[in-house]
Amino acid sequence: MAETNEPAVTENKKMTVKTIIIRVIIGLAVATGLFFGGKKIIWELHHESTDNAQIEANLVPILPRVSGYIKTIYPEDYATVRKDSLLVEIDDADLQLQLAEMKADLAQAQTDIGNAHAAINNTGASIVETQSNLDVAQTRKDKAHTDYTRDQGLFRDGAITKRQLDDSKANVDIADRQYDATKNDVNVAETRTGVSKAQLNKADAIIKLKETTIDQQLLKLSYTKIYAPCNGQIGKRNVDPGQYVQAGTPLFTVINDEDYWVVANFKETQIHHMKLGDEVEIKIDAYPDLVLKGKIISFSDATGAKFSLLPPDNATGNFVKVTQRIPVKIVIEDGAKYKDKLHAGMSLDVSVAY
Repeated sequence: MAETNEPAVTENKKMTVKTIIIRVIIGLAVATGLFFGGKKIIWELHHESTDNAQIEANLVPILPRVSGYIKTIYPEDYATVRKDSLLVEIDDADLQLQLAEMKADLAQAQTDIGNAHAAINNTGASIVETQSNLDVAQTRKDKAHTDYTRDQGLFRDGAITKRQLDDSKANVDIADRQYDATKNDVNVAETRTGVSKAQLNKADAIIKLKETTIDQQLLKLSYTKIYAPCNGQIGKRNVDPGQYVQAGTPLFTVINDEDYWVVANFKETQIHHMKLGDEVEIKIDAYPDLVLKGKIISFSDATGAKFSLLPPDNATGNFVKVTQRIPVKIVIEDGAKYKDKLHAGMSLDVSVAY
């Protein structure tokens, strides 16, 4: 009878061991699931994530400040450029001819100012001469009046005739008129001096105006050479040599590669726990194994929709309310280290710990 039950006992023992192993495996699986699930739940309770994010950079448009034909474009599409390197030259032949004409006009104006100086010198000499004549006329006038007064006394004493007295009176009249005429000449000469000085001031003002015009022309000539405003890489060129461009026409864009940041558009329901300085984990779609670190540096004061051409009216009660997104600016730590992998517009996954 004992021999008959021994296989059954052995079989029961095997079943018991198997059951224990299965239970242990199930227990481990449940524990692992609880561990990772709990970890995920805890992570979700202290993180906010979004895939609505991209890398941003300063995009500097290259715009001509004068109109003209493109003479030379040095960089090719997507070429790397250095700050202050020559990018574009605009044909300046017309501007150079205009400058030559302006300089000739200035030289003529400088001749006019020389003539004005000469006129002032001439009127000055004329004033000196007429003033001398006036002094002579004053002397003659004084003498004529003295002689007439003396002759009046002699006539009363009967020492001279009436004719001699009349001649003396005529000399007084002539001397007075010569004095008045000479005095008028002095006044006219002084007036001419004022006119000459006014002409000199006018010529001087014209010269300053023409010099300013030349300076403006030189400034325009300097605009015919366009230099890189920063280090970076240009985008696709919109023009080629020989094309005529108006001032302000976009030629291409320089992407400043010295500073990259992230703009993540979080739902308005996600930002209530976020604050400035929160640590951020950044994953780039193009490099899934690369994890970057960052920090929140600012929040937009308006939703992304408010910057659209026709911002939507999200008032409640009229239609279904749409959850809005708030742009959040994030600085990348050690961004220069990953500069070769960062490109403006790349898509990202962003997680914020709070």
